[in-house]
Amino acid sequence: MNYNYNYNPPPPSFSTLLPPLHSSLNLLSSSLSLLDSSTSDFPRLSSVLKPVRHYELIPQPTLQAAEASLRDEIGPFIELLLESVDKELERKGRRVETLKARCELNGGRLSNYNREQKSGAGGIQKKGKDAGSGGKKLNGEAALRAKVMRQRKEALKYSVERLEMEVAQKERELRMRLEQQGGGPVL
Repeated sequence: MNYNYNYNPPPPSFSTLLPPLHSSLNLLSSSLSLLDSSTSDFPRLSSVLKPVRHYELIPQPTLQAAEASLRDEIGPFIELLLESVDKELERKGRRVETLKARCELNGGRLSNYNREQKSGAGGIQKKGKDAGSGGKKLNGEAALRAKVMRQRKEALKYSVERLEMEVAQKERELRMRLEQQGGGPVL
């Protein structure tokens, strides 16, 4: 028995196809208008929904690399500045020590001057009396020359004192430098 299952339905009429087609067209039209109305504000919607980063997180390796780069870049400048500050501090320290030494020297000069003023007036009178009794009195030009010589002698004496103080100061500075370098006091 040979069965043939080819079933061909009769062609439908167009009148039965038109209502579902109209219904599909209406549905498609309403879907398009709905899509059009919902996507007309899409550019503003994308900007509204776009995430805003107020604080950006950076990975630790990137941060460490940036720190190392910055350290390498400004490290030599910082060391140079620190060295210049150290040199300037040393210079100011030496200046302070020099001023202290000069103050001590001037203090010594002032005390010597005061002592000479107190004892010098009597000494000049004694010299004058001795000179007067000997019959040899200095005339104006010789007295002026003697005064200039005394002043020169005092200036030289003060110069020697100043140089001695400077030598002592240099010795102190040298000892301090050697102590700093060697770590122990140098006698």
